[in-house]
Amino acid sequence: MALPQVAIVGRPNVGKSTLFNRLVRQRRAIVEEVPGTTRDRIYGVVEWDGIRFGVFDTGGLLTEEEIARSTERELVEATKAQAELAIAEADVIVFVVDASTGPTTGDWEVANFLRQTKKPIVLVANKAESRERELAALQFYELGLGDPIPISALHGKGIVDLLEAIAERLPAREREVEEAEFEKPKIAIVGRPNVGKSALLNAILGQPRQIVSPIPGTTRDAVDTELVWKGQPIVLIDTAGIRRPGRIERGIERYSVLRAERAIERADVAIVVIDASEPFTHQDQAVAGKVIDAKKGVVLAINKWDLFEHMEGAREAFEEDARETFHFMPWAPLVFISALTGKNVEQVVDLALVVVAERSRRIPTAELNDLLREAVAHHPPPTKPGKWVKFYYVTQAEVNPPTFVFFCNRPELVHFSYRRYLENRIRERYGFLGTPIELIFRERARSAPAWERSRK
Repeated sequence: MALPQVAIVGRPNVGKSTLFNRLVRQRRAIVEEVPGTTRDRIYGVVEWDGIRFGVFDTGGLLTEEEIARSTERELVEATKAQAELAIAEADVIVFVVDASTGPTTGDWEVANFLRQTKKPIVLVANKAESRERELAALQFYELGLGDPIPISALHGKGIVDLLEAIAERLPAREREVEEAEFEKPKIAIVGRPNVGKSALLNAILGQPRQIVSPIPGTTRDAVDTELVWKGQPIVLIDTAGIRRPGRIERGIERYSVLRAERAIERADVAIVVIDASEPFTHQDQAVAGKVIDAKKGVVLAINKWDLFEHMEGAREAFEEDARETFHFMPWAPLVFISALTGKNVEQVVDLALVVVAERSRRIPTAELNDLLREAVAHHPPPTKPGKWVKFYYVTQAEVNPPTFVFFCNRPELVHFSYRRYLENRIRERYGFLGTPIELIFRERARSAPAWERSRK
């Protein structure tokens, strides 16, 4: 059964993201003293006293007058729409206000809107670090939403009282259900800014879960979306665009890039989105390089293909260019998509799940050693006068990523080109589509392992 959901809402800069981070016990949402930092819904799971529930962080709700004055009106209205979607999905709403300012016009507007939802509301007066501010929180009784709970999300004060209030309002039947835990494949959607990452996520979901805007940098946080794909539960992670280090500005953008890199670290596979309407760039290579450095699976998705699919020979030319640009990962699958029309969107997710399965493949040791003997017989390792490399055996030590350990007499003499040769032989026989594989060479005594001696 699905977890109950809690939405954190309020006007900008009242501490919603700080509270979200406190509840999920991670720095998942970006926290800055800049109104409007959070734009999309950020999702996490809270566990407390045997109770589990999902929680949404949302962008700040502005008054109609503030929206009219905004220089980014389209983006502000989209942020408001995202918050309203979170409210519609929620079982409980946590309404955060600022104890240091007292009730404002914006608080009254939000309160009037929330009353119309007919949902349980927990009123939280944040930034109540001192006794004076605790007393000031009493002013929020006038909003007519019940007892305000004074807290300090920054210092953790009052969080237990808040959790108890949320637990009291959760649907009773959900509180009694212990959801089965299992590892879901995590697929990150990454790329440089404005290549269509959020549009791809929306096309996969078939609903406007993420804000889609032509303004580069719209997505600032890494956002997890859980769904069931053809019977398989998966997690999609949308991320902020990754720029070259020299072009990363301080502050929010810098943190956004860090979030994207952390999203890659916790993903199993990354879909690297590339804009077909622009030449391939060093930035595209850098993004793919980050995925490879993290030893994650990868699928290359050439987006906006609807602009070129009618041109004769375009696909072959693009594929040749892509293979040359991403020469360091020839094993990565390549798919041409259009997030706008939905073309091949299903295929890109299917490919990502194939890569997940490839990363978990384990090869029997006996088969690996047969392959090693054949490879060495066909192409022996280079030798130097008085120095040669003798391989004893190979075994697969790990999965995710697949890791193979070769035992030999002189690991330091195994040249890079021979390492690549052995990797290619493994891939020729076993595939490992879309995933890096790691080869480790270790010194071993000259005697063969027991299992090999027993076969002779």
